[in-house]
Amino acid sequence: MSVLEHKIDFVALLSVTMANANGDPLNGNSPRTDYNGYGEMSDVCIKRKIRNRMQDLGNPIFVQSEERCADGCKSLSERASKLGKMTDREAYAKKACETWLDVRSFGQVFAFGDAKGVSVGVRGPVSIHQAVSASPIQVADMQITKSVNGEKKEKLSSDRMGMKHFVRFGLYKVKGSINVQLAEKTGFTQNDAETVKECLRTLFVNDASSARPDGSMEVVQLYWWEHNCKEGQYSSARVHRSVKVVQRDPSALPTSVEDYEITLEPLPGLEPEVIDGI
Repeated sequence: MSVLEHKIDFVALLSVTMANANGDPLNGNSPRTDYNGYGEMSDVCIKRKIRNRMQDLGNPIFVQSEERCADGCKSLSERASKLGKMTDREAYAKKACETWLDVRSFGQVFAFGDAKGVSVGVRGPVSIHQAVSASPIQVADMQITKSVNGEKKEKLSSDRMGMKHFVRFGLYKVKGSINVQLAEKTGFTQNDAETVKECLRTLFVNDASSARPDGSMEVVQLYWWEHNCKEGQYSSARVHRSVKVVQRDPSALPTSVEDYEITLEPLPGLEPEVIDGI
């Protein structure tokens, strides 16, 4: 498959119902919010889910989570060392991009002691913004208890008590782009772009946990624009703004996607592919 030739922009709308979309470790793992009460999901969180889906679809990735490790490597340094010792930065970057899909997609800095080579930085063509909810979210807390002590003790221990935090409902907007010039450098192909699209469409497959039960996180719609040139017919900012999400009744607490009006501003000469999630 040939290297990507046309710039791509995308927007994904994600719904969160009684789940913790992305916990903040500095705030007791409560769902991330800004100072105005809008929910947030970090770009790192979204990329983690995309990487997991890449792996599910049979693609080798460099940044594997510990529970999904498929090659026995216990660290990124150990995985990087498998490329062998190289002193040519360009050759090392090229081999890394050919080996791992997430490297040629998102980029990576290789500066590990076990890598037995020079420090190498790869800039990837796929960029993703942090996701922000369309309106302020309501974060709820629930106290929970365990039925047994965590450690052997005669009395009830304090570690039996805990808290769960979740968003009652939120509609989040994810924005991203794929840059052709950087795709040429990493060897990112049109087929790779189709893989990223499929990963976004199925973002929450195999992602269930106690904080995100199956069905609590959903891709509502994915908008995918492929421009007719390398630089793009419109700026990414304008393309992303063309998807407008407005709460129908700002005085009411939203409880479903139906509480929002979703419209698409037409951009002459550029029509998006609109894909429903699963």
